[in-house]
Amino acid sequence: MLCAVSCNCRLFATHISSSNSKRTSPAFAPPCCIVRPAHTCRRSLPPLRYAQANRRPVHLAQAQPDHAAVAEEAVAAAAKVTLKYFRSLVDVETKPDTSPVTAADREAEEAIIAVLKQHCPDYGILGEESGYDWPGEAGQAEYLWVIDPIDGTKSFITGKPLWGTLLALLHKGEPILGIIDQPYTKERWVGMKGRPTTFNGEEVHAKDTKELEAAYLYATSPHMFEIEDQFSEAWDRLRGKVRLPLYGADCYAYGLLASGHADLVAECDMKPYDYLAHVPIVQGAGGVVTDWQGGALKWQMLPSGAWVDKSMPGEVLAAANPELHAAALEALAFGPEEVDPDANVRYSSSTGPASGY
Repeated sequence: MLCAVSCNCRLFATHISSSNSKRTSPAFAPPCCIVRPAHTCRRSLPPLRYAQANRRPVHLAQAQPDHAAVAEEAVAAAAKVTLKYFRSLVDVETKPDTSPVTAADREAEEAIIAVLKQHCPDYGILGEESGYDWPGEAGQAEYLWVIDPIDGTKSFITGKPLWGTLLALLHKGEPILGIIDQPYTKERWVGMKGRPTTFNGEEVHAKDTKELEAAYLYATSPHMFEIEDQFSEAWDRLRGKVRLPLYGADCYAYGLLASGHADLVAECDMKPYDYLAHVPIVQGAGGVVTDWQGGALKWQMLPSGAWVDKSMPGEVLAAANPELHAAALEALAFGPEEVDPDANVRYSSSTGPASGY
Protein backbone atom coordinates (compact mmCIF):
# COMPACT_ATOMS: atom_id res chain seq x y z
CA MET A 1 0.00 0.00 0.00
CA LEU A 2 1.60 3.27 -1.10
CA CYS A 3 1.15 6.58 0.58
CA ALA A 4 0.21 9.61 -1.47
CA VAL A 5 3.06 11.69 -2.82
CA SER A 6 3.62 14.48 -0.36
CA CYS A 7 6.40 16.73 0.82
CA ASN A 8 6.82 14.47 3.85
CA CYS A 9 7.98 11.60 1.70
CA ARG A 10 9.87 13.17 -1.20
CA LEU A 11 13.25 13.66 0.38
CA PHE A 12 13.99 9.99 0.92
CA ALA A 13 11.66 8.17 -1.41
CA THR A 14 11.64 4.42 -1.63
CA HIS A 15 9.46 1.83 -3.24
CA ILE A 16 8.98 -1.21 -1.06
CA SER A 17 6.73 -3.98 -2.20
CA SER A 18 4.70 -6.36 -0.10
CA SER A 19 6.35 -9.33 1.53
CA ASN A 20 5.49 -11.52 -1.46
CA SER A 21 7.53 -9.59 -4.02
CA LYS A 22 10.89 -7.88 -4.45
CA ARG A 23 11.57 -4.38 -3.27
CA THR A 24 12.91 -2.18 -6.04
CA SER A 25 13.78 1.44 -6.68
CA PRO A 26 14.31 3.25 -9.99
CA ALA A 27 17.76 4.53 -10.82
CA PHE A 28 16.19 7.93 -11.25
CA ALA A 29 12.71 9.36 -11.11
CA PRO A 30 11.35 12.86 -10.61
CA PRO A 31 10.07 13.61 -7.09
CA CYS A 32 6.45 13.36 -8.17
CA CYS A 33 7.01 9.79 -9.35
CA ILE A 34 8.75 8.44 -6.25
CA VAL A 35 6.70 7.27 -3.32
CA ARG A 36 7.30 5.10 -0.31
CA PRO A 37 4.93 2.84 1.61
CA ALA A 38 2.85 4.34 4.37
CA HIS A 39 4.30 1.92 6.90
CA THR A 40 7.84 3.17 6.24
CA CYS A 41 6.94 6.84 6.72
CA ARG A 42 6.95 6.60 10.51
CA ARG A 43 9.88 8.98 10.79
CA SER A 44 10.40 11.45 7.98
CA LEU A 45 13.35 13.75 7.61
CA PRO A 46 13.32 17.47 8.39
CA PRO A 47 13.25 20.08 5.64
CA LEU A 48 16.16 21.20 3.53
CA ARG A 49 17.13 24.67 4.64
CA TYR A 50 19.70 27.06 3.18
CA ALA A 51 21.56 29.70 5.12
CA GLN A 52 20.13 33.02 3.94
CA ALA A 53 21.91 35.51 6.14
CA ASN A 54 25.52 36.31 5.33
CA ARG A 55 25.52 33.75 2.57
CA ARG A 56 29.05 33.05 1.42
CA PRO A 57 30.83 30.94 -1.22
CA VAL A 58 31.81 27.48 -0.05
CA HIS A 59 35.53 27.08 0.60
CA LEU A 60 37.48 25.10 3.13
CA ALA A 61 39.85 26.86 5.47
CA GLN A 62 43.55 26.49 4.89
CA ALA A 63 43.98 24.71 8.21
CA GLN A 64 41.46 22.03 9.10
CA PRO A 65 39.86 22.47 12.51
CA ASP A 66 40.36 19.80 15.16
CA HIS A 67 37.18 17.91 14.38
CA ALA A 68 37.20 15.81 17.54
CA ALA A 69 37.70 18.86 19.76
CA VAL A 70 34.91 20.73 17.99
CA ALA A 71 32.57 17.76 18.30
CA GLU A 72 33.28 17.30 22.00
CA GLU A 73 32.71 21.00 22.64
CA ALA A 74 29.42 20.76 20.77
CA VAL A 75 28.06 17.77 22.73
CA ALA A 76 29.20 19.40 25.98
CA ALA A 77 27.11 22.44 25.06
CA ALA A 78 24.13 20.15 24.43
CA ALA A 79 24.63 18.46 27.79
CA LYS A 80 24.02 21.72 29.64
CA VAL A 81 20.59 21.81 28.03
CA THR A 82 19.59 18.16 28.31
CA LEU A 83 20.61 17.82 31.96
CA LYS A 84 18.50 20.85 32.80
CA TYR A 85 15.41 19.09 31.43
CA PHE A 86 16.10 15.43 32.23
CA ARG A 87 13.77 13.99 34.90
CA SER A 88 11.84 17.25 35.06
CA LEU A 89 8.28 18.05 34.02
CA VAL A 90 8.97 18.88 30.39
CA ASP A 91 6.17 19.29 27.88
CA VAL A 92 6.09 16.59 25.22
CA GLU A 93 4.78 17.30 21.73
CA THR A 94 3.94 14.76 19.05
CA LYS A 95 5.38 15.19 15.57
CA PRO A 96 3.44 14.37 12.41
CA ASP A 97 5.15 10.96 12.37
CA THR A 98 3.89 10.33 15.95
CA SER A 99 7.36 10.44 17.52
CA PRO A 100 7.80 12.65 20.61
CA VAL A 101 9.81 15.87 20.80
CA THR A 102 10.55 18.28 23.63
CA ALA A 103 12.08 21.69 24.17
CA ALA A 104 15.21 19.84 25.27
CA ASP A 105 15.59 18.30 21.79
CA ARG A 106 15.30 21.65 20.05
CA GLU A 107 17.44 23.68 22.44
CA ALA A 108 20.17 21.04 22.57
CA GLU A 109 20.35 21.00 18.79
CA GLU A 110 20.57 24.80 18.69
CA ALA A 111 23.47 24.67 21.16
CA ILE A 112 25.32 22.14 19.01
CA ILE A 113 24.78 24.11 15.82
CA ALA A 114 26.09 27.31 17.42
CA VAL A 115 29.40 25.58 18.24
CA LEU A 116 29.69 23.92 14.82
CA LYS A 117 29.07 27.17 12.94
CA GLN A 118 31.62 28.99 15.06
CA HIS A 119 34.42 26.55 14.22
CA CYS A 120 33.33 25.10 10.86
CA PRO A 121 31.37 27.81 9.01
CA ASP A 122 31.89 26.18 5.61
CA TYR A 123 30.46 22.78 6.56
CA GLY A 124 26.94 21.58 5.94
CA ILE A 125 24.70 20.63 8.86
CA LEU A 126 21.79 18.21 9.15
CA GLY A 127 19.89 18.55 12.40
CA GLU A 128 17.08 16.15 13.20
CA GLU A 129 14.87 18.95 14.47
CA SER A 130 15.94 21.93 12.35
CA GLY A 131 16.72 20.33 9.01
CA TYR A 132 19.52 21.02 6.54
CA ASP A 133 21.70 24.10 6.55
CA TRP A 134 24.29 24.62 3.81
CA PRO A 135 26.67 27.57 3.63
CA GLY A 136 26.26 27.79 -0.17
CA GLU A 137 24.64 25.72 -2.88
CA ALA A 138 23.43 22.33 -1.70
CA GLY A 139 25.90 19.51 -2.20
CA GLN A 140 29.04 21.61 -2.62
CA ALA A 141 30.33 21.27 0.94
CA GLU A 142 32.64 18.26 1.32
CA TYR A 143 31.88 17.99 5.03
CA LEU A 144 28.50 17.46 6.68
CA TRP A 145 27.71 17.38 10.39
CA VAL A 146 24.76 15.15 11.33
CA ILE A 147 23.02 15.76 14.68
CA ASP A 148 20.60 13.80 16.82
CA PRO A 149 20.31 15.96 19.95
CA ILE A 150 18.48 13.28 21.96
CA ASP A 151 18.53 9.78 20.53
CA GLY A 152 15.97 7.95 22.63
CA THR A 153 13.50 10.71 23.41
CA LYS A 154 11.06 8.12 24.81
CA SER A 155 13.72 7.05 27.29
CA PHE A 156 14.46 10.71 28.05
CA ILE A 157 10.87 11.67 28.85
CA THR A 158 10.37 8.60 31.06
CA GLY A 159 13.55 9.17 33.08
CA LYS A 160 15.57 6.23 31.75
CA PRO A 161 19.25 7.22 31.28
CA LEU A 162 19.83 5.21 28.10
CA TRP A 163 19.33 8.14 25.72
CA GLY A 164 22.27 10.02 24.27
CA THR A 165 23.40 12.88 22.05
CA LEU A 166 24.74 11.74 18.68
CA LEU A 167 27.04 13.76 16.46
CA ALA A 168 28.66 12.54 13.26
CA LEU A 169 30.94 14.16 10.70
CA LEU A 170 30.82 12.96 7.11
CA HIS A 171 33.45 13.61 4.46
CA LYS A 172 32.12 13.10 0.94
CA GLY A 173 29.42 10.91 2.39
CA GLU A 174 31.62 8.72 4.59
CA PRO A 175 31.30 8.90 8.41
CA ILE A 176 34.76 9.82 9.69
CA LEU A 177 33.90 10.87 13.24
CA GLY A 178 31.16 9.90 15.67
CA ILE A 179 30.24 10.65 19.26
CA ILE A 180 27.75 9.04 21.62
CA ASP A 181 27.41 11.24 24.70
CA GLN A 182 25.37 10.30 27.79
CA PRO A 183 25.87 13.29 30.09
CA TYR A 184 23.72 12.02 32.98
CA THR A 185 25.90 8.94 33.49
CA LYS A 186 28.98 10.88 32.32
CA GLU A 187 29.78 8.40 29.54
CA ARG A 188 31.17 9.34 26.14
CA TRP A 189 32.29 7.22 23.20
CA VAL A 190 34.38 8.86 20.47
CA GLY A 191 35.26 7.18 17.20
CA MET A 192 37.45 8.56 14.40
CA LYS A 193 38.37 6.91 11.13
CA GLY A 194 41.74 5.19 11.42
CA ARG A 195 41.96 5.57 15.21
CA PRO A 196 40.95 3.40 18.16
CA THR A 197 37.60 4.21 19.73
CA THR A 198 37.74 5.71 23.20
CA PHE A 199 35.34 5.60 26.14
CA ASN A 200 35.89 8.51 28.50
CA GLY A 201 39.37 8.91 27.03
CA GLU A 202 40.44 5.25 27.28
CA GLU A 203 40.68 2.88 24.32
CA VAL A 204 38.02 0.20 24.15
CA HIS A 205 37.68 -2.99 22.14
CA ALA A 206 34.71 -5.08 21.12
CA LYS A 207 34.37 -8.74 22.14
CA ASP A 208 35.74 -11.70 20.22
CA THR A 209 32.52 -13.73 20.31
CA LYS A 210 32.41 -15.71 17.06
CA GLU A 211 29.25 -17.85 17.39
CA LEU A 212 25.71 -16.53 17.36
CA GLU A 213 24.75 -19.04 20.07
CA ALA A 214 26.97 -17.14 22.51
CA ALA A 215 25.99 -13.62 21.41
CA TYR A 216 23.98 -10.95 23.23
CA LEU A 217 21.80 -9.09 20.70
CA TYR A 218 20.27 -5.63 21.15
CA ALA A 219 17.48 -3.77 19.35
CA THR A 220 15.64 -0.65 20.44
CA SER A 221 12.23 -2.31 20.20
CA PRO A 222 10.75 -5.49 18.71
CA HIS A 223 7.99 -3.33 17.23
CA MET A 224 10.38 -1.63 14.80
CA PHE A 225 10.48 -4.84 12.75
CA GLU A 226 6.72 -4.95 12.26
CA ILE A 227 6.69 -2.48 9.36
CA GLU A 228 6.68 -5.38 6.89
CA ASP A 229 6.78 -9.17 7.03
CA GLN A 230 10.28 -9.57 5.58
CA PHE A 231 11.72 -7.39 8.35
CA SER A 232 10.03 -9.29 11.15
CA GLU A 233 10.88 -12.64 9.55
CA ALA A 234 14.55 -11.70 9.18
CA TRP A 235 14.65 -10.45 12.77
CA ASP A 236 13.05 -13.67 14.01
CA ARG A 237 15.67 -15.72 12.17
CA LEU A 238 18.49 -13.83 13.86
CA ARG A 239 16.81 -13.58 17.25
CA GLY A 240 16.23 -17.32 17.30
CA LYS A 241 19.94 -18.09 16.94
CA VAL A 242 21.50 -15.84 19.60
CA ARG A 243 22.04 -16.46 23.28
CA LEU A 244 19.83 -13.60 24.44
CA PRO A 245 17.92 -10.80 22.66
CA LEU A 246 17.51 -7.56 24.61
CA TYR A 247 15.57 -4.34 23.98
CA GLY A 248 15.35 -0.70 24.94
CA ALA A 249 18.88 0.72 24.86
CA ASP A 250 18.65 3.09 21.84
CA CYS A 251 22.12 4.47 20.97
CA TYR A 252 23.52 3.14 24.25
CA ALA A 253 23.60 -0.38 22.80
CA TYR A 254 26.22 0.62 20.24
CA GLY A 255 28.41 2.02 23.01
CA LEU A 256 28.02 -1.21 24.96
CA LEU A 257 29.08 -3.15 21.86
CA ALA A 258 32.17 -0.97 21.39
CA SER A 259 33.12 -1.40 25.05
CA GLY A 260 32.93 -5.18 24.89
CA HIS A 261 29.66 -5.77 26.77
CA ALA A 262 27.24 -6.59 23.92
CA ASP A 263 27.88 -8.54 20.73
CA LEU A 264 25.28 -7.48 18.17
CA VAL A 265 22.84 -4.68 17.39
CA ALA A 266 20.23 -5.11 14.65
CA GLU A 267 17.69 -2.43 13.81
CA CYS A 268 15.51 -1.18 10.96
CA ASP A 269 13.42 1.88 10.06
CA MET A 270 16.39 4.09 10.91
CA LYS A 271 17.29 7.54 9.57
CA PRO A 272 20.81 8.92 8.95
CA TYR A 273 20.97 10.80 12.25
CA ASP A 274 20.06 7.55 14.05
CA TYR A 275 23.10 5.56 12.96
CA LEU A 276 25.86 7.54 11.22
CA ALA A 277 27.64 8.45 14.47
CA HIS A 278 27.87 4.75 15.36
CA VAL A 279 29.90 3.81 12.28
CA PRO A 280 33.35 5.14 13.35
CA ILE A 281 32.70 4.11 16.97
CA VAL A 282 31.98 0.47 16.14
CA GLN A 283 34.73 0.26 13.51
CA GLY A 284 37.35 1.84 15.77
CA ALA A 285 36.62 -0.80 18.42
CA GLY A 286 37.26 -3.62 15.95
CA GLY A 287 33.64 -4.18 15.01
CA VAL A 288 31.72 -4.11 11.75
CA VAL A 289 28.60 -2.08 10.98
CA THR A 290 26.65 -2.27 7.69
CA ASP A 291 23.14 -2.54 6.36
CA TRP A 292 21.40 -5.93 6.35
CA GLN A 293 23.01 -6.86 3.05
CA GLY A 294 26.54 -6.01 4.14
CA GLY A 295 26.57 -2.64 2.37
CA ALA A 296 28.52 0.32 3.73
CA LEU A 297 26.54 3.03 5.52
CA LYS A 298 27.40 6.06 3.41
CA TRP A 299 25.29 9.05 2.55
CA GLN A 300 25.95 12.05 0.33
CA MET A 301 24.41 14.86 -1.67
CA LEU A 302 25.41 15.27 -5.32
CA PRO A 303 26.33 18.69 -6.77
CA SER A 304 23.03 18.48 -8.69
CA GLY A 305 21.22 18.61 -5.37
CA ALA A 306 20.05 14.98 -5.49
CA TRP A 307 20.64 12.78 -2.49
CA VAL A 308 22.63 9.61 -3.04
CA ASP A 309 21.39 7.20 -0.42
CA LYS A 310 23.30 3.97 0.08
CA SER A 311 21.69 2.68 3.21
CA MET A 312 17.99 3.53 3.26
CA PRO A 313 15.45 2.41 4.20
CA GLY A 314 17.59 2.15 7.27
CA GLU A 315 18.51 -1.40 8.24
CA VAL A 316 21.59 -1.46 10.47
CA LEU A 317 23.62 -4.43 11.67
CA ALA A 318 26.54 -3.89 14.07
CA ALA A 319 28.72 -6.76 15.23
CA ALA A 320 31.71 -7.07 17.54
CA ASN A 321 33.94 -8.64 14.87
CA PRO A 322 33.89 -9.70 11.20
CA GLU A 323 33.19 -13.38 11.91
CA LEU A 324 30.15 -12.66 14.03
CA HIS A 325 28.94 -10.10 11.50
CA ALA A 326 29.12 -12.66 8.71
CA ALA A 327 27.16 -15.16 10.80
CA ALA A 328 24.49 -12.56 11.59
CA LEU A 329 24.11 -11.60 7.93
CA GLU A 330 23.65 -15.25 7.06
CA ALA A 331 20.98 -15.61 9.74
CA LEU A 332 19.11 -12.50 8.61
CA ALA A 333 19.11 -13.83 5.03
CA PHE A 334 17.92 -10.41 3.92
CA GLY A 335 19.49 -10.70 0.48
CA PRO A 336 18.75 -9.97 -3.17
CA GLU A 337 15.75 -12.28 -3.15
CA GLU A 338 14.00 -9.75 -0.89
CA VAL A 339 15.67 -6.44 -1.70
CA ASP A 340 16.81 -5.49 -5.17
CA PRO A 341 20.57 -4.68 -4.97
CA ASP A 342 20.05 -1.70 -7.26
CA ALA A 343 17.93 -0.16 -4.51
CA ASN A 344 21.11 0.56 -2.55
CA VAL A 345 21.49 3.78 -4.55
CA ARG A 346 18.45 6.01 -4.83
CA TYR A 347 17.92 9.52 -6.07
CA SER A 348 15.22 11.85 -4.82
CA SER A 349 14.38 15.52 -4.52
CA SER A 350 16.53 17.59 -2.21
CA THR A 351 14.24 20.58 -2.11
CA GLY A 352 10.87 19.24 -0.98
CA PRO A 353 10.20 19.91 2.72
CA ALA A 354 9.55 17.05 5.09
CA SER A 355 8.42 16.85 8.67
CA GLY A 356 10.74 16.32 11.61
CA TYR A 357 11.79 13.02 13.11
